[in-house]
Amino acid sequence: MVRPGPGWLQADAAGRSRRSRHGSRHSLTRRSGPARHRSDSRHVDATRGSPVFVRPGATLPAAARWIHLEHGSEMAAMTRLPFDFPHGYHRLTLRNGSVRLLVVSPGRCHRPPERAWGWAVQLYALRSRESWGMGDLGDLRRLATWSRRLGAGMLIVNPLHAARSHAPQEPSPYCVSSRLFRNPLYLNIDAVPGARDDSTANEVAFEARQLNTTARIDRDRIAAMKTGVLERLWDRFSGGDEPRAFSAFKSEQGSTLQLYATFCTLSEWQRKPWPSWPARFRSPHSPALQHFARERRLRVGFHCWLQWLLELQLEAAAREAPLVNDLAVGFAPDGFDAWLWQDTIAPGVHIGAPPDEFSMSGQDWGLAAFDPARLRQAGYVPLIETLRRAMRHSAGIRVDHVMGMFRLWLVPATQRHERRARYVRYRASDLLDVLALESTRARCYVVGEDLGTVEKGVRVEMRRRGAMSYRVAWFESEPPRRYPKVALAAMSTHDLPTVAGVWTGDDIRDQEARGRDINRAGEARTRARLRRLTGGAEHTPLDEVVARAYSTLATSPCALVAASLDDVTLARRRPNMPGAPDRDNWAIPLPRTLEQLRRDPLPRRVATILNRQRSS
Repeated sequence: MVRPGPGWLQADAAGRSRRSRHGSRHSLTRRSGPARHRSDSRHVDATRGSPVFVRPGATLPAAARWIHLEHGSEMAAMTRLPFDFPHGYHRLTLRNGSVRLLVVSPGRCHRPPERAWGWAVQLYALRSRESWGMGDLGDLRRLATWSRRLGAGMLIVNPLHAARSHAPQEPSPYCVSSRLFRNPLYLNIDAVPGARDDSTANEVAFEARQLNTTARIDRDRIAAMKTGVLERLWDRFSGGDEPRAFSAFKSEQGSTLQLYATFCTLSEWQRKPWPSWPARFRSPHSPALQHFARERRLRVGFHCWLQWLLELQLEAAAREAPLVNDLAVGFAPDGFDAWLWQDTIAPGVHIGAPPDEFSMSGQDWGLAAFDPARLRQAGYVPLIETLRRAMRHSAGIRVDHVMGMFRLWLVPATQRHERRARYVRYRASDLLDVLALESTRARCYVVGEDLGTVEKGVRVEMRRRGAMSYRVAWFESEPPRRYPKVALAAMSTHDLPTVAGVWTGDDIRDQEARGRDINRAGEARTRARLRRLTGGAEHTPLDEVVARAYSTLATSPCALVAASLDDVTLARRRPNMPGAPDRDNWAIPLPRTLEQLRRDPLPRRVATILNRQRSS
């Protein structure tokens, strides 16, 4: 079992961990007072003292006096909870008058479907003739409809989290401003009320569609075009009576939406990271911020409206096919989530990866991390709200770097302290109980991305909790038929070579062009695994290689199998190459449009194979 308690660990280049003797002097452990985050959630109350986590049927603390249920009723505390006690976030009053958060969790996540398959897509890369230079939620809806007709039981989508609200646009969907809100770049402008009747919008649309033929996705140019049209449509929308649906959305989202919209407005005005803003704006609870929001209420309203449009369009796509949304491991230190929850953030450190055989100096991902003690003191509200938002309109979620629920490798933000990078351990039992509770409530299954350095016991615990593992063919020495059942099987990921890239050697040539040190032995193993999966000789046509690879992958007992659109469109360049900042990472369109994809025989062939193999 994985040890549950928080604390510092160090690691060597082989990934072995040991207890740190210097953790108490690290910046993470220098407390600056209690967490002060105020939640909008109607069902979560971060009360005094440590939360109490139990299952129905569990024994309560002897000092328990009253239980205040999250929906308003209360009852006298009993020695043992009945087995039908409602799951949720309740409050427990002790005999001394202190109040604790009482989390009653089922302990296991929602069950996934059995032997389903689906496409995995980087949405921005999926262009259609209707796109404005990149894939959008209209394209996702059309892809979902086509996928359902082919027999797909899911559609895995890259993170749609909100990026910064001004140029330059951050291309990586894993380096985000907020995991609570979504990126307006994914809006289908044609579906916005009034767009088709606006002559200026139609002129811009014609120009924007010329970007569908470029070899690189230009987010800054797309953002400028979309924002200009959206501002024009907002002026018309805000001049009339507010629809009840928009009012209801704002009411449901609470003050967190208003704070986010205010943050976006401030960011556009200041155009620098929030820690460099005037002091009066650095706190989300300052009176000056409220005054600013009133002064700029139209612009604040604009950003609320964008989130409403995103909600409507994502909901429309989710009605066509079950979506699996991706939850990034963290968020930018200068983004909204870090500003909102600044009192729970570990100061002066970033999330990264420890040294290994491929990167002897380790990695700094530049993402903010929660302080384990402060997060617990806040009643895990940031985690609860993040999971709850991620599971909206989702049949499942993919949790990026799920090992972060057990421990994270934290790197000092300044290079002079780089040797003091180390692991910090989180209270995994608490975090997994929250994950299970939110998963069950949303009827949303969980796939944990557990690639890379995985601590012993993590996969066992995830399986015990009903969360699926991730099995990628490039990493597996065993054939697919020996993969575990509680898992999702895939050929590759966004950071790894495509089937076409491996088979043609184009991925190695791409690495060489970027000056990367290539692990020749590892590349040879990857190619050998592809040969074993396909039984193909050197002259085997590429589309035949892809079809055979997925035919073999589909024989696995895994609950889910994902087929990448990069593979069935014969893309030779992976979406992202870590350690190659001069490459067009996260900006490479698929080599086929959505219309071409639907006419191409290879995707239909792969779908037929997967339907046959997964139903047998």
